[in-house]
Amino acid sequence: MIAIAIVRTKDLLAVVMLTGIYGLLSASFFVVLDAVDVAFTEASVGAGISGLLMLAAITMTGRAEAPKRHKPLLALLVVFITGGMLIYGTLDMPYFGSFEAPVHQHVAPRYINDSMQEVGVPNIVTSVLASYRAFDTLGEVAVIFTAGIGVLSLLSLPLRRKSLQLDESSKDQMHEQHMVLRIVSKILIPFILLFALYVQFHGDFGPGGGFQAGVIFAAAIILYAMLFGLDTARRVFNQSLIQLIAAIGLLLYASVGVVSLFNGGNFLDYNVLADDPIAGQHLGILLIELGVGCTVAAVMIIIFFNFAGRREAQQHATEQSSLELINSPELNSTEPNNGKGE
Repeated sequence: MIAIAIVRTKDLLAVVMLTGIYGLLSASFFVVLDAVDVAFTEASVGAGISGLLMLAAITMTGRAEAPKRHKPLLALLVVFITGGMLIYGTLDMPYFGSFEAPVHQHVAPRYINDSMQEVGVPNIVTSVLASYRAFDTLGEVAVIFTAGIGVLSLLSLPLRRKSLQLDESSKDQMHEQHMVLRIVSKILIPFILLFALYVQFHGDFGPGGGFQAGVIFAAAIILYAMLFGLDTARRVFNQSLIQLIAAIGLLLYASVGVVSLFNGGNFLDYNVLADDPIAGQHLGILLIELGVGCTVAAVMIIIFFNFAGRREAQQHATEQSSLELINSPELNSTEPNNGKGE
């Protein structure tokens, strides 16, 4: 029902709110399935940072959805064909929850029975993502870093000189109003940052890790920028430093693998990082999770700052166009035009 409402609703602010509700409900489904780490990620990303970034996006586009100018029949056909192929591909998969599925016969018992002796981390999800599948996680971090670079490249393109129809509600800066929100946020932001650090360094023992911590940390900074203004946030958080941190996080992750190679092990084999293999696993996981947190937080902040900066550039371009129109010779001319007067 919420998904249908998202499709049918024309008010984009309401769509953002409904999307957040959808994310929270999805997180609750994962909790019911005992996938608490996935639920934590869905709550922080799907219901948290995504809503903030979409709010920043609609300040550039306006609150109301533009009327449709075409009939997307071809796109609908492609969706049906792709969906049908995906459903056909699932017919050979084992039934959900089947005890005879390979994941329950081979993969899950291996991780459940041996991860504590091999990795020494109570949270099996962290063992799988940060140790057994560390190379796959490195690829995910690289994808996030590439997404940040893509946003920087796209939003750095020059603006076309045209008049923009911005929503009246988006013209008022939030940081110039809502004193209650500003005071409450000043109280909450330090605790949000502290909670992000807890999630970062407690992922070995409970739900959490670099992905969730990076998103929570970025959400606190984005909240600060939304309430106190982009210029104030830029003075507090240097953009060049944030871009450097995004690269350093990915480099730190990959460097752990390179050091493992130099010590005679495989790439991202943490056992060779210390005399005790378990101590090496703990050290390697700590370092790569720190790299993940740095890259994720920095990329989220980069995306928001560029969206918000693009909006300011749009407003500046609109103001310049208006001034040029006011000062144009045609508008200021007092001579008759083709005998018809001014």
